[in-house]
Amino acid sequence: MRFLLETLRLGLANLMLHKLRSLLTALGIIIGVAAVISVVAIGEGNKRKALADIEKLGAKNIIVRSHKPEESANRSEASTRRRSVSYGITWADARKLDALMNDGNHISRIVQLKKVATKVSVREKQAQAAVFGTTEQLLDVTSLRIDRGRYLTQTDELRGERVAVIGAEIARQLFPLQDPLDSYISVHNGPASTPFRIVGVLRPVGLAGGAGSSLVGRDLNFDVHIPKAAAIDQFSDTVVTIKPGSFESTVVQLEEIYIEAKDQDVVPAIAAQVTRILETEHAGKGDWTVVVPLELIEHTERTSRMYTIMLVFIAGISLLVGGIGIMNIMLASVTERTREIGIRRALGATRRHIAAQFLVETTTLSGVGGLIGVATGLSIAAVVTLVHERFGLGRPFVTAWSIGVSLGVAMFVGIVFGLYPAVQASRQDPIVALRHD
Repeated sequence: MRFLLETLRLGLANLMLHKLRSLLTALGIIIGVAAVISVVAIGEGNKRKALADIEKLGAKNIIVRSHKPEESANRSEASTRRRSVSYGITWADARKLDALMNDGNHISRIVQLKKVATKVSVREKQAQAAVFGTTEQLLDVTSLRIDRGRYLTQTDELRGERVAVIGAEIARQLFPLQDPLDSYISVHNGPASTPFRIVGVLRPVGLAGGAGSSLVGRDLNFDVHIPKAAAIDQFSDTVVTIKPGSFESTVVQLEEIYIEAKDQDVVPAIAAQVTRILETEHAGKGDWTVVVPLELIEHTERTSRMYTIMLVFIAGISLLVGGIGIMNIMLASVTERTREIGIRRALGATRRHIAAQFLVETTTLSGVGGLIGVATGLSIAAVVTLVHERFGLGRPFVTAWSIGVSLGVAMFVGIVFGLYPAVQASRQDPIVALRHD
């Protein structure tokens, strides 16, 4: 024990004699450890943000969505005159998908959404929106939650009530200084408008601009939900969009269908069945898509792991360079301290003593450098945490394994790259060393 303490004291004393050189020697280790911790923290934060956005669509859900074919989309963009386009999921498709519930006990709910308008207003104020006719079960299959009031009910559906639940952004734009509950909102389809009484406001949904937004295809905060029966009764399948210089009508019977499985294990099989049905009914049309959030979650996790491994590997190169730097400086130190080694050997120090002293110095350099690197990496993660929303990043999440692995590798690098200089120092001939100037 006394030998170890004395060796440690000598090693630390020598490092303190050359503070700047010691710091520069450990710089590669500091950068490497900080890079590993910060890169993993930022990557893990972005992965969790993406997964959270996707999971809001429901890991047990299969989402069938009408999709405007490329040919129709291109024609619509090129034209500035009256045009009508028909595409998407039909009521006949919905009946065939409903039949899947009777072919086993694997589907718990099927919820349909019928789009009826793209503009709403309150007196002179107008807002772009996505108005859907649906049922109360939509709340059960999605992440949507009520902020104020209530959601649609079965009674609303049976009576075809003209009631509406509006998104958080619609409430903010049209009712900035008042509670929208029990107020009336006008739903516009072309020149005609229909009033609906507001009975609820949805809680803000954080999909805008995130991974979930691209999957949903819209910002859910601009949604307006009305009973499906009222949507069928008050509106046709044609949605009219009037813009300066253009008039476009799209005929879409159903915009979306949510199919909720009872268990995640059967989601791929149900998705395959749904795809086969739609391929048969819409052969070659390309006017539908099937989104499976579970598959997207698994794909995101795999992609994230791959990028994390790649980034950690790149950051690990800094640790390797740091180890080479330590070995280079310590070899120069052996030459510089040859006479000191000779004196110590003459006074009775063994080769083991000399090797231990140099090994302590390299291990201390890598260990202290590793600790400074940990502090630096945590500081970088903290700074990114303060500004992550401004740059659209996920909140950094520091993992324990990144700290443990980076510190362990730093210590390992210090020992491995310090062994050779230590052995070289211990092999110095005492007589030759004493004669060294």
